[in-house]
Amino acid sequence: MQTYQPERAVTGPAYGKGFKLFATFITIVLAGYTMNVALRFPLLHFGLGVKALLIGAGLMLTVSYYWFLRATTTIDGSGIRQTWLYDKKVEWRDVRGAKLIGIPYLSWLFPPRMVVRTGNAFVTFNGGSQDVLVEFARISLAFQMKK
Repeated sequence: MQTYQPERAVTGPAYGKGFKLFATFITIVLAGYTMNVALRFPLLHFGLGVKALLIGAGLMLTVSYYWFLRATTTIDGSGIRQTWLYDKKVEWRDVRGAKLIGIPYLSWLFPPRMVVRTGNAFVTFNGGSQDVLVEFARISLAFQMKK
């Protein structure tokens, strides 16, 4: 069985400019709210569990925001990869199906995603650039034609 091979390697951001702008706005709002709470409540008087929870939430927000800005998606001859806190990778020989899904009327914020079926698992890849989204569409069409 022949696997899919892209015409050329494509690399682009995993999240689009609209989503990055939205993530920046939400991060700033949450940071401002955090400062407001820190100034209004005596956080040093709370227990260790509350402090650990607040520090953990702040750390999660920071790490997520960093990777929203830095994540990339690569489509090449070996498969599809997306960098993030933990990288996702699917090789072409493992792909059993692929479908492009999106949220109607919100594609400016949440561009379509590629859902790849591998055996009994599904892996979702994000595309934040036109080149990556075009290749997603080609992959989706190629696997629909195989049925």
